[in-house]
Amino acid sequence: MEREQSTLGRQQMQVFVEHGYVVVPQIIPHDLIIAARQEIQAHITREPPPAAHRGPYFYFVTGALPEPLTALLFDSSAISAAQSLIAPGRFEALDHVQISLNIPHWNHRPGGPHIDGLTPPELDGRPGTFTLLAGIFLTDQINEGSGNLWVWPGSHRRAAAYFRQHGPDKLRSSAPYPPVELPTPHQVLGRAGDMLLAHYLLGHNMGGNTSATMREVVYFRLRRENHRGRWHDIVQDVLTEFDPVRVES
Repeated sequence: MEREQSTLGRQQMQVFVEHGYVVVPQIIPHDLIIAARQEIQAHITREPPPAAHRGPYFYFVTGALPEPLTALLFDSSAISAAQSLIAPGRFEALDHVQISLNIPHWNHRPGGPHIDGLTPPELDGRPGTFTLLAGIFLTDQINEGSGNLWVWPGSHRRAAAYFRQHGPDKLRSSAPYPPVELPTPHQVLGRAGDMLLAHYLLGHNMGGNTSATMREVVYFRLRRENHRGRWHDIVQDVLTEFDPVRVES
């Protein structure tokens, strides 16, 4: 089914610039959510978490990516909303999808943020940088302590300033996060069908789940075309790949 195209508005772009992330409400149709959750349940049935496991549990799916998961992005207006941050640029083909579960009861407060793709790096030693983290909520996280993603708003700018001062190759040794002064973290709230778009450098981590529901999110790591060849620039200037946002800011 052909879905309506969607672009982010000026206010949403400004939120992304300032905070390093934005939540796009109710962008995924209900039928796609149901199909994706059924696919996740099939993964759980084939490869169940240990019986006593609580907290984060991930499946990284590579190769032939399951259509019920990729449909969340490509059979909805989610991809056009993400694309509106980098237009006229386009994203490379996906190389994986992450199923991110948070199994209750897990009483946890993260000690700090991290950046994805640093441990381990890619096979050629390049840090595993990308442009945007797109997270599709398949379960409600309308209250704190529901397995929410924690983010440190504005940390992407502080990290970029650090790499401008110390050089972009410092990214290789900055796991889990560069030594910058961190803002107060927030727990991301949203409903099933919402989408999180987060800048690569935004500090983030997973928080506890003291609810009665297993949290389910599907993550896509989106790279703008030719991203790998300019990662040194990207980690020093947070707007390098975001042409429309640079205009708005």
